[in-house]
Amino acid sequence: MPILEGFSRAFSTLLRVRNTLFSGKILAVRAICLNEDNRIFLVKHTYTPGWHLPGGGVTNGMSVLETLEKELREEGNLRLASPPHLRQIFFNRDASAREHIVLYTVAVTQSGETGPSLEIAEGRFFPLHALPDDTDAATLRRIQEMRVGSFGTVW
Repeated sequence: MPILEGFSRAFSTLLRVRNTLFSGKILAVRAICLNEDNRIFLVKHTYTPGWHLPGGGVTNGMSVLETLEKELREEGNLRLASPPHLRQIFFNRDASAREHIVLYTVAVTQSGETGPSLEIAEGRFFPLHALPDDTDAATLRRIQEMRVGSFGTVW
């Protein structure tokens, strides 16, 4: 697995450099996904530490919602159980001077277990009161905003 991890990190870095040099704006989508037990789905990538909200870059020819459905399916075998709710659009200056993230909340179901891939080392549901210690700081901020009501009514 270390060879796959190294390849995945190098590929991710190469894509980010390409996007930074040759793209106008970078648009990505992420989602706070809760199941019927009110547990949140997080993913651990192969190329960066910590647990993150699932999502990914919007490719040419795809809408944000199409990308959201595709990324949730690929990263966790997740299916939308209700229409997603647009919460905020963030400028991610930590990643690039060009990246914007469209954030949704959505109820989901899982149609089977997920195995590791080149991009995702692991994905699973966690109780909101027992998140992993190595959850990404931005992910924790988005979850906290949802919990204290900064997004308004979630469900």
